[in-house]
Amino acid sequence: MESRASVVALAPLLLFLGLFFGAGLFFTAHGDPMGFYKLRAPVAILPAIALALWIAARRGIDSQNTFLKGMADPDLLQMCLIFLLAGAFAVVTRKIGAVDAVVSLGISALPAILVLPGVFLLAGFLSLSVGTSMGTIAAITPIALAVAEASGLDKALVVGAVLGGATFGDNLSLISDTAIAAARTQGCSVREKFRENLKMALPAGLITLAMLAYVSDATPVTDTGSFSIGLVIPYLIVLGLALAGLDVLLVLSIGLMTAAVTGVVFSSNDYGVVAFAADIYAGFEDVFEILLLALLVGGLGALMKAGGGLEWLAQAIARASRHRDGRRTGEWSIAILGAITDVFTANNTVAILVSGGVARDIADRHDVQPARAASVLDMFVCCVQSVLPHGAQILLAASLAALSPLALIGKAHYCWALMAVTCVFMLWPRHKKRAEPTTPAV
Repeated sequence: MESRASVVALAPLLLFLGLFFGAGLFFTAHGDPMGFYKLRAPVAILPAIALALWIAARRGIDSQNTFLKGMADPDLLQMCLIFLLAGAFAVVTRKIGAVDAVVSLGISALPAILVLPGVFLLAGFLSLSVGTSMGTIAAITPIALAVAEASGLDKALVVGAVLGGATFGDNLSLISDTAIAAARTQGCSVREKFRENLKMALPAGLITLAMLAYVSDATPVTDTGSFSIGLVIPYLIVLGLALAGLDVLLVLSIGLMTAAVTGVVFSSNDYGVVAFAADIYAGFEDVFEILLLALLVGGLGALMKAGGGLEWLAQAIARASRHRDGRRTGEWSIAILGAITDVFTANNTVAILVSGGVARDIADRHDVQPARAASVLDMFVCCVQSVLPHGAQILLAASLAALSPLALIGKAHYCWALMAVTCVFMLWPRHKKRAEPTTPAV
């Protein structure tokens, strides 16, 4: 059962973050360039889980079953399967030579200044079309890594452009689960929320394109030698099926099998069944750490929720907003509520569902339009999720790119630009009256 609100239930996550980042900063300060790999995140979270289990047991909660149910959440397990298939697809396409083929065929034709903006737009278009940032990151990151290697760009910078584009499209998509959840919890339609989002997402996107063009120091990509155009087929299949709206697991599965057939037919590396099986397992190994961490974070989040930690957080922000009136206070309260809830849940959809009821109460009390409340809630949750070191999006991208999650936080330019633009819009004086709630609709 869910216990009464308690701030103590939030302590385990703070312990985990303190141990992981504290150890990383300590070793880095002492000259170790790989300081954040000295204490791996799945190990650093173990004391936090032990503390969460103890706190839950003290409050009369069936701590072990709660933890296991959190790890077995269907959405979480689906995410783990995406990790596995994405890792396998990345390794197989690299081994058959598809990465080099993509670079030779398309990237070399782009002017250096357009390489990073092109990656951002490609990720944004795919994410907008399919409504999922995770599927977009899984599909685009291998291509982005090829761009980075061929053009001499910093890997973190290119993958950061993918993260930003995935967030841009997911936040605006009419079929995104976060968009639908935000609209329904606030009592507006998804299209009404989209119109509010566009006012802030479009300027942030243009700012991001300008920033990416400015920081791009790519060198012209030279000819990488002869290649077979058939090696590009796996990427085209994945992009096409994703745009067609197929489930991301099915898309990656078909893409993986297509890569195998393509390797046998077109690759010059004498690719066969034995090599294919070995590469799949190598891909699984590449994402093992993030998969394990995702499972453990899911169990930890379930314990904190059952212990009343998230309820305490929502109540605290609601109480703070009661002491001041006005639209700005309401919008800032909703933004803070969504952002902090996402930090503690590490899941943008769950964060919206958990905080949605409180956010609507705040919106009603402070005369915030439903579409505006849904837009602010969704944007802050999605932006924080995309720069959260223990969030699924940045963990998947970091795992595929063999980078520390911290190396990507500052490179997701769009996420920071969107938060800045949204803050400016919330401070901007507005005099429109609050519209009556409409029937939720997709």
